[in-house]
Amino acid sequence: MAEQDFFLRVYEYCRQVPYGKITTYGTIAKAIGSPQSARMVGWALNKTSSLENPVPAHRVLNRNGMLSGKKAFGNLNLMQELLEQEGHLIQNDTVIDFKKALWTPLEKENKNHTK
Repeated sequence: MAEQDFFLRVYEYCRQVPYGKITTYGTIAKAIGSPQSARMVGWALNKTSSLENPVPAHRVLNRNGMLSGKKAFGNLNLMQELLEQEGHLIQNDTVIDFKKALWTPLEKENKNHTK
């Protein structure tokens, strides 16, 4: 039951990542209150293909901006294609402007406070 709750929190957070932005496994782990669980975030995202309500798992990268989860998409090019459709440039399985495109909880909170 605790794993299912964790996975649901991961999915909820991922669905909030804006189009054209990316985040990391570690950022999500911290945002949902489990800062040591970045790998578990990866496991949760690996299960998203079977969900009715889509999760934009392609927007989640490792801490260096690499497409480390691309194998979970079945087609090894799909993750890159989805990111490129959102305007990201990718070279050697890494988002070029990773830091510029990074979306963090702090950014999310700041946007909510300025509304």
